Amino acid sequence: MNDPESIFQRLDRLLARIEDTLPVRPQHADPAEYIALRWRKHGDTGYLQAINHPHTITLNELLNIEEQKQTLDRNTLQFVSGLPANNVLLTGARGTGKSSLIKALLNRYADRGLRMIEVDKLGLTDLPDIIEFIGQRPERFILYCDDLSFEADEPGYKALKVVLDGSISTASDNVLIYATSNRRHLIPEFMHENLATRHVDGEIHPGEATEEKISLSERFGLWLSFYPFDQEQYLEIVRHWLSQHGISRLSGPARQEALRWALARGSRNGRVARQFARDWAGQQKLVKTEPVRANKE
Repeated sequence: MNDPESIFQRLDRLLARIEDTLPVRPQHADPAEYIALRWRKHGDTGYLQAINHPHTITLNELLNIEEQKQTLDRNTLQFVSGLPANNVLLTGARGTGKSSLIKALLNRYADRGLRMIEVDKLGLTDLPDIIEFIGQRPERFILYCDDLSFEADEPGYKALKVVLDGSISTASDNVLIYATSNRRHLIPEFMHENLATRHVDGEIHPGEATEEKISLSERFGLWLSFYPFDQEQYLEIVRHWLSQHGISRLSGPARQEALRWALARGSRNGRVARQFARDWAGQQKLVKTEPVRANKE
């Protein structure tokens, strides 16, 4: 019969072998070393993953959204200065600079301690854990939620709502939420819900379903709306991005192709302008560096 000491030794060796087969638990990236991070899940545990190459866009590269830039810049400056500031919801037309504006402000204020944590929709249920983890750190954190939209009763919707303005505890003063969406109220609205709207003494009172959907967006202190660009605004952005690629003027052929490019995509916005500029500049440089091959093609 084996003695207890021998049994314990064998158990220790068995446990060591089991531990060797288990995946290594990821460690949190240090916000002191990285300005941009992403919330990731490993099983049931979340952790901060470093973003090694964050977007380098600047405010000067964002055109035709001056009012939105000024408002969000002021709010962010208040925040990094330790002054009262609001959570922000940026809504409107796609490709008009909502996400880029947030990233540009990170680049502007990173040296003053601003950090950004990207949280996708599935990670919203972990918001309380994220806030608790970073709440005592010296940096200032923007929790960045991009392209938000919800269906009814999604858990992330309720979690975000509670964190914004519904919990018995408050978020730390070193945390704000900046979210972008194509929908102002973040949840689809249906025609049949309007049937519950009541008129009382000349006033309109929305039904409970509509009120519930509006309640989330109302928890953001600032709303910034972004609108489609007209043709001249679009071409101005094309000129800017062409200049970034060393093309100093918008020639007639380039202008014509830029308009065709936008027509094919059904939109005139900053993203489309930048994509065209990259394609056009690449074509022009290809002709200069490999003229024979380019002409054959």
